[in-house]
Amino acid sequence: MKKYRAVDADGHIMEHAMEIKKYLEPPYDRLTWTSYSMFPSVDGFVRGFSRPGAEDDPGPQQWLRFLDECGIEETYLYPSMGLAYGLIQDREWAVALGRAYNQWLHDKFMKASPRLKAVALIPIQDIPAAVSELHRAVKELGMAGAVLPAVTVLDRPYGNSDFSPIFEEAERLNCAIAIHGAVSQRLGIDSSDNLFKTIALEHPLAQIIQFTDMIADGIFERFPRLRVAFLESGAGWVPYMMDRLDEGYERRGKKWCKNLTKRPSEYVRGKNIFFSCEVEERTLPYVLDMVGEDAILFASDFPHERRREEFSGDIDVLLGRNDITEIQKEKILYHNAKRFYGGG
Repeated sequence: MKKYRAVDADGHIMEHAMEIKKYLEPPYDRLTWTSYSMFPSVDGFVRGFSRPGAEDDPGPQQWLRFLDECGIEETYLYPSMGLAYGLIQDREWAVALGRAYNQWLHDKFMKASPRLKAVALIPIQDIPAAVSELHRAVKELGMAGAVLPAVTVLDRPYGNSDFSPIFEEAERLNCAIAIHGAVSQRLGIDSSDNLFKTIALEHPLAQIIQFTDMIADGIFERFPRLRVAFLESGAGWVPYMMDRLDEGYERRGKKWCKNLTKRPSEYVRGKNIFFSCEVEERTLPYVLDMVGEDAILFASDFPHERRREEFSGDIDVLLGRNDITEIQKEKILYHNAKRFYGGG
């Protein structure tokens, strides 16, 4: 089997409150953490029991060992509990926590190795502060961009013009913007008492909402150089939504999509919208044909959901598929991630 280069487009760290606390600026540096959590709950379930084992909490050296074991050159690190960052209602706290988290992530992981790269949390609760923190994270900390939580306490999705300054800054910086789910609140599934059902729904539902809003409100028309990835929902939903949005655009686009100059699917195929896939997705050949082979990313999701040893075969599964081409495999594993994060 041919050897491929690989980049992990979506790995995760586990937050340590007492470590992050050291980076909090006054007055929050005086807070104690004996009872209260820094971040809101992701979905009300005790996630620590979903995959037992010490590998649930990999530090820099454990992450590097994992990359070596899997034959991955580098990873882009995302939060875990920080995926609920958008649920913080206190704007000042969101600003302070984002700055502290980003500095902690830089000092603990990025400084340990150039193979451990990262994206920033920026306080979408305060747009000017979010723009400032995105600039700091990219220019001073060397981060690849920012993650925007797919679920927030705000009353507007990311297609709203209020968020334009963030996208303007991302274009100026030539950096990546990722939309990442994990939160079940505000999606109509809050009452679920079954983690299987919750996880099956919370990721794609949140992504579909943000994807639809950003397409329909013309984000990719107004910001043609903006690179956005929708992560951890698989990619099988994308062709369905392309057809769905195109049909709606044909029927009522003139009235409701005045910012668009072409069909929604044409923006999706414009090579600056990306989606992470699952290596065993049966619809992957169709996705590659419909969405484009330059838009699909490989993501490990380590250390979430599975035992450590269960991750090591993912790349072999993808390489062993006979329903996608060798060039497509290379793009999924390496080239697309390099282009998304690096702009090359």
